[in-house]
Amino acid sequence: MKKIYYLKTCDTCKKILKSLPNISEFVLVDIKENPLTVYQLEELYNLTQSYEVLFSRKAKLYKEMGLKDFDLTEADYKRYILEHYTFLSRPVIVDEQNIFVGSSPKTLQAIAQHFAK
Repeated sequence: MKKIYYLKTCDTCKKILKSLPNISEFVLVDIKENPLTVYQLEELYNLTQSYEVLFSRKAKLYKEMGLKDFDLTEADYKRYILEHYTFLSRPVIVDEQNIFVGSSPKTLQAIAQHFAK
């Protein structure tokens, strides 16, 4: 499976997508237009073994809902990601059995190394 979950209005996502070679090999999924299904989220979970890794604490709703004041469980992370697209850290790039989540410097470096091969 080669998929990229992203937001087409996100400048960071656009920049990362432009940097990828062979982008045409990937199925692009705009998570606002096509919200994640339970099945898709479980596929991502199988690669990360953590809903927390897939969860974005940068989401505006995270702050608005005061979620930082709670001890969230894996079930909570899953529920929030399924409830609103903004809780998925993005982009999520799946290249067969490799997954890259978010846009941290460490993740961007890993993406660059992986696709330089």
